[in-house]
Amino acid sequence: MSLSKKNAVLQVAAPNLLASITAEERRFLEALDLGRLPRHLAIIMDGNGRWARRRHLPRVAGHSSGVQSARMAIETCARLKLEALTLYAFSVENWRRPKTEVDFLMRLLREYLGRELPSIHKNNIRLRILGRLDELPAGVRDDLARGMELTAKNTGMTLALALNYGGRAEILDAFNRLLASPRNGHGPSSPVTEEELAAHLYTSGLPDPDLLIRTSGEMRVSNFLLWQIAYAEIYFTDTLWPDFSRARLLEALVEFQKRERRYGGIRENDAEQLSKPARAAGR
Repeated sequence: MSLSKKNAVLQVAAPNLLASITAEERRFLEALDLGRLPRHLAIIMDGNGRWARRRHLPRVAGHSSGVQSARMAIETCARLKLEALTLYAFSVENWRRPKTEVDFLMRLLREYLGRELPSIHKNNIRLRILGRLDELPAGVRDDLARGMELTAKNTGMTLALALNYGGRAEILDAFNRLLASPRNGHGPSSPVTEEELAAHLYTSGLPDPDLLIRTSGEMRVSNFLLWQIAYAEIYFTDTLWPDFSRARLLEALVEFQKRERRYGGIRENDAEQLSKPARAAGR
């Protein structure tokens, strides 16, 4: 696809995306096939604390700066017409952090929702929350409920925020919901299918992520979407989350498109080679 055609598609999908495009971003856009973008992108937003420490700032300064990267990711993915974007915002393990930091994160979340929800709604984005919401502070729960209600009928990208989330906790909760629900005539000892379990996960109704990005150089999935990322491509970058720019996001998408996804199968050429009889030695 030529650059002019790509730009035309982008102008329709995202009228403001190219308004202030940099040379680096243009280079990645030239290499990007807009017809093969991931349906669902998931991001582990890591490195806020290290970003602040390198600048001799308090950790909370890193969290505040990371909000700008989150806004960029949401806007870019929505304009590229991705079906879903999931951001790992707060894990079940994060409660172990100092209370002052946890309280700041909860205030930052409420401030973000208050400031950004009108724009999210205006851009036809549907807000969804993944995690054990009943354990969050009452004010946070109320703000999240208002945001989900406001955007419930939107038909654009789904923005899923993983809050008080853990992959093992999600699977455990899914099993408990499954055990407590009628199984359409199946007896209690009937084997559980993958489809039944998936229907009780927090992400029910969303496609599994095609691409998982983790920033800051750590090479682990940290209890995130353990069921759903079974066949996801994983992209690790040393970039700390507050420094994760639109160029870095486009670079990750270009890298995703270079990979061959076989889901346990083999390439057609490899299959043809396997079907040929082995040649005897010396012939």
